Amino acid sequence: MLRTSGWEKALRYVLMLGVLALTVGPFLWQLSTSLKGTTEDIYTSPPRFLPEHPTGHNYAEVAGVVPVWDYALNSLRVAVASVVTNLVGASMAGYALARLRFRGRRAAGLVFVAALLVPVESVVIAQFTLVRELNLNNTLTAVVLPGAVGALNVLLMRNAFAALPYETEEAAVIDGANAWQRFTRIALPSVRGTLAVVAIFSFMGAWDDFLWPLIVLSDADNFTLTVGLNFLHGTFTQNPRLVAAGTVIAVAPLLVMFACLQRYFFRGVGEGAVKG
Repeated sequence: MLRTSGWEKALRYVLMLGVLALTVGPFLWQLSTSLKGTTEDIYTSPPRFLPEHPTGHNYAEVAGVVPVWDYALNSLRVAVASVVTNLVGASMAGYALARLRFRGRRAAGLVFVAALLVPVESVVIAQFTLVRELNLNNTLTAVVLPGAVGALNVLLMRNAFAALPYETEEAAVIDGANAWQRFTRIALPSVRGTLAVVAIFSFMGAWDDFLWPLIVLSDADNFTLTVGLNFLHGTFTQNPRLVAAGTVIAVAPLLVMFACLQRYFFRGVGEGAVKG
C-alpha cells in the first residue's frame, strides 16, 4: 500500500480549499450582502464578509418589489413536475435500454448520447414553435415539456440498471414475473441512489432554468422565480442587496433538497460504475 508524504497531503488540502473558495465563496458573499443594511458599505477593501448589523429587511423588501412567493410557487410546480416526469420516463427508458432485447436498441442508445451534444440554443426555436402549435405557450406546462425526460437522466438510469446482476431477474422469470413486475419489484428498488441523483438533477435544472421560461412565458402571473427576480435589476438603478437577497431565496430550496437526499445521492454516484 502506497503512502503519501506530508507535502502531498498539504498540496491536496490546498487544492481542496481553493476549489471550495471558488464554489462556495460567491454564495457566501451573496448571503453576506443580503444581510447588510443600507448604511453599511458593501464595497469595502478588503471585503468584509460578516455584516456589522445583520438585518432581514432586504428579504422583506424583495417581496415588496416583486411577488417573489408567487414566482417561487410557480417554480416549485415546474420543478416537481420535472422530477416526476424524469423519474418515470427516464427509469422506464433506461430499463428498456439496459434489460430488454429489441431491434434498434443500440441505435436508440446512440440517439440519447447524440442528444447530449446538441446545444439547447439550437433547438429553442423549434421547441417554441411546437408549444405554440399545441396552444401551450404562456403556460407552465410548456415550461416543463422540453425537460420532461432528459437524455442524461436516461443514460444514468440505463447504466444503473445495466450494472444489476442478471441472476436476480432470471430467478424472477422462472417464477413467472413479467417485464413490468421485474422493473417495479426488482430493478427500481435496487437503484434508489440513482433515482435520487436524477431527482436532484431534474429539480436543479428546472428550478434554475432562465432562458426557456423567459421565451415561452409572457404573463407575469406565470413567471418562474428566475424570470421574476430579473425585475430586481432596474433599468437605471439597482440595489445589490435586494439582488443578493433574491439570489439566496432562489438557492435555498436547492440546498434543502440536497441536504435531504445527499445520503442517496452519494450512493447513487457509484451505481452503475462496476457491473455486479
